[in-house]
Amino acid sequence: MDHPLPFGLTAVFVNVLLSQLGLPLPVIPTLILAGALANDGRLSGSALCMGAVAACFIGDTAWYLSGRLYGNRVMKLLCRISLTPDSCVSQTQTRFERWGGNALVVAKFVPGLSLIAPPLAGATRMGFAQFAALSLAGSVVWVGVFVASGMFLGPQIERLLPHLRAVGGVALLVIGAFIVLYVAYKWWQRQRFFAFLRMARISVGELYRLLDSGAAPVIVDVRSQTARSLEPRRIPGALHVPVQDMEQHIKELPRDHEIVLYCTCPNEASAAKVAKMLMSYGFRRVRPLHGGLDAWIAAGYAVETYPDVQVIMKKPPQTTAQSLSGSHS
Repeated sequence: MDHPLPFGLTAVFVNVLLSQLGLPLPVIPTLILAGALANDGRLSGSALCMGAVAACFIGDTAWYLSGRLYGNRVMKLLCRISLTPDSCVSQTQTRFERWGGNALVVAKFVPGLSLIAPPLAGATRMGFAQFAALSLAGSVVWVGVFVASGMFLGPQIERLLPHLRAVGGVALLVIGAFIVLYVAYKWWQRQRFFAFLRMARISVGELYRLLDSGAAPVIVDVRSQTARSLEPRRIPGALHVPVQDMEQHIKELPRDHEIVLYCTCPNEASAAKVAKMLMSYGFRRVRPLHGGLDAWIAAGYAVETYPDVQVIMKKPPQTTAQSLSGSHS
């Protein structure tokens, strides 16, 4: 393992950068091993940390600028290609809302949040100075934890290095096989998730004709507050009940009306998850809107704009319940 110093630092930098850009590479073992090598002087600890933090910041900044330039389209793309689309759709934006900008400090420790938080910060127009400070703070903590772990475990790792040298290429094959198996497992989970989402949908044309006929379906916008701030338009009369709040408002939904749910997620993931939840509570006339709000807008049907999003976000939780009760009393 007596690699030349520049090669060792370059390998760590490239590994961290590619990981932060979204490739499914095992970066934590790299940082721990590099920390062990720094512990006995084979790598410069300060150069190692600075290089890894720089790689994190470059990756985060690239995604931040993408979010700033392309907004919600970046999030949709990431959720579409993500190996964990369930957490991408239903958890990441909720965490960002709960933690605010501080999400960037802990993002790298939270699966799903690490890749989504920087473009989300850009899409929500967070100032670059604030983003840079929080991103750097999170990168320093994240890199520091694993490099320090490697330095602490240095003696134990040192005893393993001769064995790794002995097996040489076999070790690389094992690592490669582990990466392939990891990606395959995540892909299998992804396919299971999409299979879970398959159910009867209602098209935007069908919904329009239903409304035009005088029927009164309950239309529910299940987007997160963040998703709604990125696209403040809604189908006229739609109620806003985010996914994470739906369970506490189930009793207020009428069982004698058809319920149409929509979101702006790829594959209508959030709407389909809520539909599954409502069906488990005995609702039968529940359908997600095929294509979601994007399809409704693309078809040229009428939309209306929510009141100022910041004002809505400051309203107490019971506002949604009051809206539900008032609209169907």
